[in-house]
Formats: sequence, C-alpha cells, structure tokens
Amino acid sequence: MTGISRRDRMLGGLWGAVVGDALGVPVEFRGRDIRKGDPVTDMRGYGTFNLPPGSWSDDSSLMLCTAQSLLEGFDLGRMGDLFVSWFTAGLWTPHGQAFDVGRGTWQAISRMQLGTPAATAGGREEENNGNGSLMRILPVALYCAAAGDDELLRIAHEASAVTHGHPRSMMACGVYCFLIAALLDGMPPREAYLLAMEKMKRLYGGPPFSEELAHFTRLLSGDIETVPEAAIESDGYVVHTLEASLWCLLGTDAYNSAVLRAVNLGWDTDTTAIVTGGLAGTYYGLEAVPLQWRDTLARKQEIEALFERFVEKMICPFAFSSG
Repeated sequence: MTGISRRDRMLGGLWGAVVGDALGVPVEFRGRDIRKGDPVTDMRGYGTFNLPPGSWSDDSSLMLCTAQSLLEGFDLGRMGDLFVSWFTAGLWTPHGQAFDVGRGTWQAISRMQLGTPAATAGGREEENNGNGSLMRILPVALYCAAAGDDELLRIAHEASAVTHGHPRSMMACGVYCFLIAALLDGMPPREAYLLAMEKMKRLYGGPPFSEELAHFTRLLSGDIETVPEAAIESDGYVVHTLEASLWCLLGTDAYNSAVLRAVNLGWDTDTTAIVTGGLAGTYYGLEAVPLQWRDTLARKQEIEALFERFVEKMICPFAFSSG
C-alpha cells in the first residue's frame, strides 16, 4: 500500500494496537463458540471486567510505558521502573489502577521490586513463554526499525527479557520487530511475512535459538494463512499469539477486518488483537484505524500526546541510539 507516510504508519500501528486491545477487553476469556453466536463488530463495554467502552488492558498499559521509556533512549532500567509504577501506582492505566496482569509479568515486576535489575528480571524457564513481552514490543520495533538486523535483535531480545527472558519469547519479539520494519517501509504483508521468516531461519541458526526453531514450524512453512481456523489457537502462549496475529493479518485486507477477526477468535482477545492491530495499523496507516474507535478510548488525549511525542522522536534522523 503506497502513499502512506512513515509517520502515519507509526501512528497507525500505535493507535491500531490500543484500539485492538480495547475491542478485545470486554470479551476476554470467552470462548470462540460464544463469538460465533455473538461476534464483535464494534467497540463494546463492560463484559469481562465490567469497564466502560474504550477501556484497555495491561497490554496497552505496558506498551504505553515502553513508549514513554523510549523517549529518552533505550534504557532497560527506566523501562522496568515504569512497569513497576504501572503495577503499584496505576501509571498508564485507563481508570487509575491495574486490573489485570499476566503471571510472568507479575513475577518479573516482583523481582524488580526486590532489587533484581530489569535486564535479568524476566523468567528464563520454558514455562515463561506467555505473550506478555510480545504484547508490548511495538514501540521497541518502531524504535529499532532502521537498525541493522543484529542490532534490532539485540534490542528486541533485551526488551523482551525484562519480563520474558526465555529464547522462545525473545525470538517472537525479534520476528515481530522484523515484520514491523518491513511493513513500515510499505512492504505488503505477505512479503513482509516471508522476509521475516527468511531472516528467522538465517539469524537464529545457532544456540540457544536453533533448538527453539521447531516451535515455529507452522510459521516457518511460509503459509500460516492457509491453516484452518479450527487449528489456530488464541490462548496466552507466545507462539500461538504470533501465529494467530499473522493469520488475521494475512487473511484480511483492511485494519478493521484484521482486528475484528482477532477478537472473534476468542479467549485471549485483547492480546491477539493488540498484536494484530499493531501489524495492521502499521501497514494500513492511521486513517485506516476508525476515528470513532480512537475517540472512544479512555485517556485518549493523553495517549495522543504521548504518541505524537514518540513518533516525532522516532522520525528524527538521530532518534536511533542504543545507549
């Protein structure tokens, strides 16, 4: 899709992610069979957490904290401090307090509160492969989109490890960053997907990552969009979330249809939709994210101010710094 500026793609990704999250919040943890009978077609409220329309979850909270941390460069300590402030003081929450948190993220924040450095706070066991780092990685992807492949992966891996330090979670974040970089350049989604898979095979060929490639077999096949819906999982496992999000992106041709497809997969609706929304919003641009959905979001003006500052920082020629 041509004619969309880099600035509008960045804003589209950021807004598209939060809107996707808010679409999913009211129906989170409800099964796919329920969505078949009552599909989400517009912004709703209440439901699972009894919150008004436009309320977003911990997914957006931590993504917004990540974006704020990057305004002054890439610093894991600052990022971790903001995560702690979200959990303890309600920073970047829709209504003043955190109302949901994944187990892996909670454990990492608890470690940081006890003095563990952010760089090593994330769990590194196989059980620590929830989607809690993937859901917040978009600002990091935008931050390092112009970096070389090795530097992009280093930054993606370090950012993931604040809450999720297992190689599998870091790889999912690395792949997402490759996808965003390609979509930001206007590459069509299928081409971006195939390029990311080629890079995954080439750059993850050594330990500890090579042993993890088998878990990404369906993605690496290059035809994830052909998998039947019944075989697409929409739970909290990081590989399933990445698969489902690409399946939604590649099987649709507009932002709206991609995020609604994600929500209507059921279960971990907010996270599948925030990850899908980041991809679709980046490719289709800001104007593709419905204004009426954006206007419904809690703390819309504050989000807008942060996004404008963030994007201006990112499009500055000297924005990229890994210090």
